[in-house]
Amino acid sequence: MQVFVRENNVDQALRALKKKMQREGIFREMKARRAYEKPSEKKTREKAEAVRRARKLARKQAIREGLIAAPKRPARPGRGGPVRAPRPAAAAPAAE
Repeated sequence: MQVFVRENNVDQALRALKKKMQREGIFREMKARRAYEKPSEKKTREKAEAVRRARKLARKQAIREGLIAAPKRPARPGRGGPVRAPRPAAAAPAAE
């Protein structure tokens, strides 16, 4: 794997390298190889992952077909939500 360092910006090159490694699945593989996984445990884990994927796919399909409502995402501040009017200044006593 190769990453170019532009304008002596090592931090940017490290971020790019980390992103490439993440995409390639190197971190996942390193974690998996830390300790031996028995074949029976591997089989159990892979079955559980397959079930999870199938459930996720079925949920997405049901949402797409309108059978269930999509989960509401919480609004994040500063993301183009409703604009609030500024608070009014303290009311001055009325002059008569």
